[in-house]
Amino acid sequence: MAEQSSKYGQAWTREELILAFDLYCRIPFKQTKASNRSVQELAQILGRTPAAVARKLGNFGAFDPELRKRGISGLVHASKLDKQIWNEFDEDWNGLVLEAHRLRRKRIRDIPEAVQLVRPEGPSERSAEVKIRIHQAFFREAVMSSYNATCCITGLEVPECLVASHIIPWSCDERKRTDPTNGLCLSATFDRLFDRGLLSITEEMTVKISKRLLDSMSGAVQSLIVPFHGREIILPNRFFPSPENLQWHMGNVFQA
Repeated sequence: MAEQSSKYGQAWTREELILAFDLYCRIPFKQTKASNRSVQELAQILGRTPAAVARKLGNFGAFDPELRKRGISGLVHASKLDKQIWNEFDEDWNGLVLEAHRLRRKRIRDIPEAVQLVRPEGPSERSAEVKIRIHQAFFREAVMSSYNATCCITGLEVPECLVASHIIPWSCDERKRTDPTNGLCLSATFDRLFDRGLLSITEEMTVKISKRLLDSMSGAVQSLIVPFHGREIILPNRFFPSPENLQWHMGNVFQA
């Protein structure tokens, strides 16, 4: 299946759009430009110009509800097939990740000079291990790009110290493993506190610290953690954290 040809050139196929949507989710919207290295790499794989790929990423922005809330409309001239891809994989993130991975490897095999664009899979690497790795990579990139590589609680902007945290843990719901609306960008310390239920995020997007820490006699806890109690988090540019997932964490993990 392919969309109709336009003034911008050859029609985009379903496979090409899946790869474009996958990239759209992995990089900040403000970086969806022809000069972006990832855009250039995808253009090489697709046999299209970087400008054409950047335009297509902009088309996907037209369907992004968080961009609309900020008054960013994305590019016009998005196609029906663009919308179909968005709707299909917005409900099936695991499917997007695996299909995009398969299509990327398939196309790179036909482009010898592009082989370096994909990580080789060792002969001893089990299929399950490959799936876990590509799920984790997509989730981290999607969450980090949504929060501009900034801890949503502390504002820390050191990528090496940041974690893409699952709101509903990886082990609890397979469907949520790659869903970026099930993610928060947190510093390593606050990720551990969140994971252990010593803090949570309310549906109103404010930080809630457990009574155990609020009552702690530790000077470090009182100076470095407790001050964030009740503060609003830094909201992402897209993939807003799901209120339903936050409610689940509050009810099942948080130690009130």
